[in-house]
Amino acid sequence: MSLDRRQFLKGMLAGSASAVACTPTRVEARGNLTMPPKAMGLLFDSTLCIGCKACVAACKEANGLPPEFTKPDDVWDTPLDISGKTKNIIKVYRHGSGLTKDAEVDGYAFMKHSCLHCVDPSCVSACPVSAMRKDPVDGIVSYDEKACIGCRYCVVACPFSVPKFEYDKALPKIVKCELCRHLKPGDAFQYPACAQVCPTGATLYGPVADLKAEAQRRLALKPGSEAEFPRGRIGMAPGDKTADATTWASPSQKASFADSHVARVPHYLQRIYGDKELGGTQVLKLSAVPMAKLGMPELPERSFASVSETMQHSLYGYLITPAIVLGGLIIAARRNVRPEEDEAGQAQENE
Repeated sequence: MSLDRRQFLKGMLAGSASAVACTPTRVEARGNLTMPPKAMGLLFDSTLCIGCKACVAACKEANGLPPEFTKPDDVWDTPLDISGKTKNIIKVYRHGSGLTKDAEVDGYAFMKHSCLHCVDPSCVSACPVSAMRKDPVDGIVSYDEKACIGCRYCVVACPFSVPKFEYDKALPKIVKCELCRHLKPGDAFQYPACAQVCPTGATLYGPVADLKAEAQRRLALKPGSEAEFPRGRIGMAPGDKTADATTWASPSQKASFADSHVARVPHYLQRIYGDKELGGTQVLKLSAVPMAKLGMPELPERSFASVSETMQHSLYGYLITPAIVLGGLIIAARRNVRPEEDEAGQAQENE
């Protein structure tokens, strides 16, 4: 049986219309993903940070990252932001005279910038080859350079602009904080280096549930009073066999650092950043200066990943969108058929 172009076009239009007619009218929206029960993360307390940048240096040492020179003398590692050579950085907010710590007016404050390990990460949702993955147990968002195809969708998708691409390398890869998941027993660092070396407990590592409880305890403290702040690590990680895991500092570090830090309680803003933003993050933050001033964006509670995946499933469910597009192309092609071809086709039909 022969099939001319006119018959083919009619058949395709009918098929497209049938596909649209058969598509369900109601599409379920995807909600936010939930926190893994043993999620691990960080608590960064801006009021405890003294800007020493020990966490920046330790991060580079633990991850084998090179120095980044931004000064003419090329002597000191002076990164200005996270990059392909820097996974973690401390930035400073300054206003007016800049004399008062943790004051929005005429003051200054510090903020740590690194991956927040979102509960429902956009980078994982956007990655077409699963090079970005979220661990189902500890929730750490990891990167597999062997699977990566260099599309950089994760770079565009991240609302915190965290994943960085190594543009200056012949075989580039994505660079981001992975909470030092590569560390092994016997390594110089036993858990995320930024938390292990922090002398004041500004960066604290542990189960997210324990970190959130510690954050709530701090917010309930009386401003101006003295309080003790744990340093290093709290709680127990998945696989721990001992309950004595208040801090895992090495003996030499215990000699130089106390397991806790005593400081005067600041006037905290009553907010835990990361508790609700985009469905939550595994890095929580406290401060006495508005987060927006410290470079942390204001974000909705619904994750971008849930929004985009709901839209994708709605548009591509049962191939409705491809059918509509194909139908549109066929109509456009039909309107551009030359008259002589149309007449020839009509004569052929009459025969």
